[in-house]
Amino acid sequence: MVLNWIESYWDALVMMTAEMAPYLLLGFFIAGLLHTFVPRTLYSKHLAPRNMKSVVKAAAIGVPLPLCSCGVIPTTVSLRKEGASHGACTSFLIATPQTGVDSIAATYSLMGLPFAIIRPLAALFTAMFGGWLVNKFGRPTPSREEGETYGEGHCCHEHEEHEEHCCCHEHEEHCCCEHDHGHVQPAPRPHGRGWWEGLLEAFDYAFVDMMQDVGKWLVVGLLIAALITVAVPSEWLAALHDYKLLNMLIVLAVAIPMYVCATGSIPIAVSLMAKGLTPGAALVLLMAGPAVNSASILVIGKVFGKRTLWLYLLSIIIGAILFGLGIDYLLPQDWFAVQAGFANDEHCAHGLSVMDWVWVAALVLLLINAFWQMHRHGHSCECCHDHDHNHEACEHEAHCHEHQSHEHTAHEHAIAEVTRYTISGMSCNHCKANVERAIRGVEGVEDVDVNLATGIATVTGHHDPECVIRQVDDFGYSATIISEN
Repeated sequence: MVLNWIESYWDALVMMTAEMAPYLLLGFFIAGLLHTFVPRTLYSKHLAPRNMKSVVKAAAIGVPLPLCSCGVIPTTVSLRKEGASHGACTSFLIATPQTGVDSIAATYSLMGLPFAIIRPLAALFTAMFGGWLVNKFGRPTPSREEGETYGEGHCCHEHEEHEEHCCCHEHEEHCCCEHDHGHVQPAPRPHGRGWWEGLLEAFDYAFVDMMQDVGKWLVVGLLIAALITVAVPSEWLAALHDYKLLNMLIVLAVAIPMYVCATGSIPIAVSLMAKGLTPGAALVLLMAGPAVNSASILVIGKVFGKRTLWLYLLSIIIGAILFGLGIDYLLPQDWFAVQAGFANDEHCAHGLSVMDWVWVAALVLLLINAFWQMHRHGHSCECCHDHDHNHEACEHEAHCHEHQSHEHTAHEHAIAEVTRYTISGMSCNHCKANVERAIRGVEGVEDVDVNLATGIATVTGHHDPECVIRQVDDFGYSATIISEN
């Protein structure tokens, strides 16, 4: 009995992985190309006006970007600092985590073409609705030309409900942030980079950074989906099949507080549909699960204000339910039938082709490499960065190879102030990049190294620690000083 259960669980896990793998890898690669070759200034250039046009642009830009609900928040804060309106920011916040080129491709692989089309359309229109709500009912904010962003002597924007200076002191003549026309400069891309270097960067982003960010939740989603497939009786959800709105409300109650990424939610939705969940309720899971979680709710309320938070939640709930009801009542249900292999356990892993196994192996190996890279970086010799720790405490000489390879710069850094901070709230490489960008915007900072695994930021240069703490806080994270040298 136990062996049969294990075999069924393995078959379900491998089948779903095999279906997703080629489309998922293609989606990751396209995401890497977008990240590398699309100028970052494009995203904020068209989002400043407080009108519907900027809201639509923000939604259209956000749909293909592969950012999770935690990574999209600091990115949106950065757009806001560069002049994007609150409506455009809200639209971007809603559209981006729900989809991405990787999740759209994976949706097609497991759920078919109709779902792959409707899912990004639902994200697009829900985001436009949310942006319109914020422009209509949110607190009005002046434009950059009217002095909204920082102005002379200030480097920080005013929040909706209270004025908060990220790193400036009202009585100082000069702002502690480096700025140009009032906004923190984004980190520039290297000049003179060729196509080959860009392609290598795209591969690194797609199959290392994105794998690190999405991989854990993808694995969790597949494991949960396989468990649902073999352990949940079909009668449980089938009994609620005729109560479509109740299905959606139950899914919303579960999906809003929990964290699940756009890709990891797909196998869970497929398994629940195989057990009797309505297609409309499955779409609600695909929309609300990635777009909202308890952590993002707290950060959005802190950074953008409570009014924007409530409008943000309202738009997602209304949009998800309306599109879910539209699928269940207006469209042919055979468009959304799950594959028979998942619903009836007719297939097993032994029926996969050689090419299927190649794709599965490629995905697994890339996931292992990404996790290993993250583990290696997180456990590199932390004592080498701790200036209060004796160098002889390293257990292995190889751990401190950075000191040997950078001896020629030791004297330069010895005369510079080195401050270490604990950063809380980071959960992906996008978070790390935004924290580094935020700290680099502080006057006097010469170099920043943020370790995502340990949550430690090492900042070199003569700067005001309070400025760093306020600047990081303004991006939705928390910073605590550890040591100075």
